[in-house]
Amino acid sequence: MRLSEVEKKARNMGIKDTWKFSKKDLIRTIQRTEGNFACFGTAGKDCVQMACCWRSDCLK
Repeated sequence: MRLSEVEKKARNMGIKDTWKFSKKDLIRTIQRTEGNFACFGTAGKDCVQMACCWRSDCLK
């Protein structure tokens, strides 16, 4: 997902000043806001969250 798409999703969730975040940090903020683990980019191929919408970007 492109950074602009991540920023749009964040703004729709009420997250302000999205320009201050790196893509990784913004996705983790979205994950926390959704009530999920802020794990983007930490688990690598050992990730068990098969239904995560960030999975394809996370495993890159």
